[in-house]
Amino acid sequence: MTAAFAAPRLTLASAPNRQLLAVTLAIMLSALPIIVALALDDRVFQDDNVWLKPLKFQVALCLYTATLTGFAMLLPEDSFTSRRWRVWIGVVIAAIGYELIWIGTAAALGTGSHFHVEGIWGPLYGLAGLSAVTLTALAATMAPAFWRLRSDPLHLSIAVGLVLTFALTILVAGTLSSRTGHYIGTPTTGARFPVFGWSAEVGDLRLPHFLATHAMHAVPLAGLTGSRSTVWATAAGFTALTLWCFARALQGLPPF
Repeated sequence: MTAAFAAPRLTLASAPNRQLLAVTLAIMLSALPIIVALALDDRVFQDDNVWLKPLKFQVALCLYTATLTGFAMLLPEDSFTSRRWRVWIGVVIAAIGYELIWIGTAAALGTGSHFHVEGIWGPLYGLAGLSAVTLTALAATMAPAFWRLRSDPLHLSIAVGLVLTFALTILVAGTLSSRTGHYIGTPTTGARFPVFGWSAEVGDLRLPHFLATHAMHAVPLAGLTGSRSTVWATAAGFTALTLWCFARALQGLPPF
């Protein structure tokens, strides 16, 4: 017996949200000088070029806002354009701006941004945590608009993915920010996952953090099957994977 899925049609209901589109383009443009700096500046901090972390964050934030921009286009034009929404998205954009300036400034000074609590960096780190919660909360606040249309598997998957992104990220990132580093254990061989650089020998909280932030991409893919049960199964499986990697990291162990 074979299962037949009725894949939903991707019908755009509105033009891109101007604020979300603008901040996405701004992040893309801000990455250009960072790429140049990465090519010209050979300073290293904790075994990586000082400009690598800012570039990674720019890519991650650009993907985040671009995804929300695309999702919003599936809903009617007025879904996120009220004065209340314009103010809220403006607050989120300010939080994103702070994150980029904070991380970029630390790189320019040849020091670390995260876990840096000495002197003025302590309050700046705390404010960065508040900014991170704020920008992640945008996903959660957009979710109800999709949940109201949950009879459609794609809208259901987007709503669930956005909520999971917020909930799992708060859990993992909150734990990460309370520590003095992302490793749990002391690497001896320096073995890492290709491309991403996560430790392959000790616990590394960056892996579950990465998974948590991408629930908003993984679960909606299941929505494209047109099957609500597939959406829920994917959401459960992705949550289990994220929590498994999180638990292993807390034990000082690699995921597998």
